[in-house]
Amino acid sequence: MEKSVDVVVIGAGIAGLVAARDLTRGGAEVLVLEARDRVGGRLLNQELPGGAPIEVGGQWVGPGQDQILGLIDELGLTTFPTYDTGRHIAEIGGGRSEYVGRIPKLNPLALADFAQLQWRLDRLARQVPTDAPWHTDRAAELDAQTLATWLQRAGRTTGGRSFLRVITEAVFSAGPEDLSALWAAFYINAAGGLDALINTRGGAQQDRIVGGSQTIALRLAEELADQIVLDAPVTDIDWDATGVVVTARGMTVRARRAVVAVPPPLAARIRYTPGLPGDRDQLVQRMPMGRVIKFNVVYDEPFWRRAGLSGQANSDQRPLGTVFDNTLPGDSPAVLVGFLEGRHADLGARLDPAARRTQVLDDLAGYFGPQARNPIAFIERDWADEEYSRGCYGAFTTPGTLTRFGPALRAPIGPLHWAGTETATRWAGYMDGAAESGHRVAREIGARLAPAEAGLDHQPAARR
Repeated sequence: MEKSVDVVVIGAGIAGLVAARDLTRGGAEVLVLEARDRVGGRLLNQELPGGAPIEVGGQWVGPGQDQILGLIDELGLTTFPTYDTGRHIAEIGGGRSEYVGRIPKLNPLALADFAQLQWRLDRLARQVPTDAPWHTDRAAELDAQTLATWLQRAGRTTGGRSFLRVITEAVFSAGPEDLSALWAAFYINAAGGLDALINTRGGAQQDRIVGGSQTIALRLAEELADQIVLDAPVTDIDWDATGVVVTARGMTVRARRAVVAVPPPLAARIRYTPGLPGDRDQLVQRMPMGRVIKFNVVYDEPFWRRAGLSGQANSDQRPLGTVFDNTLPGDSPAVLVGFLEGRHADLGARLDPAARRTQVLDDLAGYFGPQARNPIAFIERDWADEEYSRGCYGAFTTPGTLTRFGPALRAPIGPLHWAGTETATRWAGYMDGAAESGHRVAREIGARLAPAEAGLDHQPAARR
């Protein structure tokens, strides 16, 4: 099968779908190629007992995420708040505390150390221009070290550093020793500060989407209809100044422009002819995905609430280091969602499923009591095993990458344009960043195509 269009979009996650929708509304003839048998990318709903949807991929939205919140509203979707009532649990530095509010009850020295670490991180982050982190003062010094090195120098107590490690694993699904300190500072500033990243109420975990987050992609796909081809993994892109020829399973697509809207490690696996410039190729070689296994553990009722607990827990001692109450409105069935992140996901993935389930239930029982060992359903998703994700929540840069190759992150190459949440300047790594990147790349293409080339003088194919 062979087809010719104005723009071919590779990837039907939020970034690709938003770009395709904007371009279609501008009059371009667009085709979206998706390797999976579904749309949504790193968003995916499954069913709870009884049939209600639950997210096994990305799920939260929060204040300041104007791009995704605007899209949710435009698509006629609504949100509901994450359960946040009661005492949270923290196991940090060898102790356990139950607390309300934002900060756990660490020992006074560790608490003071964490406060100064957060202040220094936020101050550092504010100095990083999110559209060009490599222009930061002392960029080379920051990019030459891992976040772990920065924490070791800036921290004064084991407890303060341990709490920042838990936060790093929860935010990046990687350890502080894995990522560049400059990338961490960029990421924090792109969200508006560390509090915005880690808070529930008032932060990135504040709200969820009624019907599950994949509904965003499903609604976008409804608008694009037969402009989306599923089960079409792209293997080759031949390109020159006049356009592209994209080869996917069972089809060839000719287009004037292409949007590559897949995670950086997957973009690197496509064969480009001619090969991409060295800076672009070196960049994606140095942008691994985080690693996370997500668990939705289902119970007849939210028993932890009777004990006055919120269902939120963090630990630097347990593999299941982050837990939330993931129950839908109505309280039944009840759900705790937990994550094995970074090194814990590495180890957890090597266990057989029964041993991994036992480990997760042991940790939940340690947090919330023996009743946690008796779920009615156990739903897990290892995103590193996903052929067309190879990890979650997003990609990050290793030391030295941003200052050497960062300008290649978003810069078009001939007819090739790059989208995806990792390319965003606000809320990189989140659904909001994906939506931003889709809008941005559509504007790029619109500015480069003359009206006749963009198909503005005719109805797009899907509406003829």
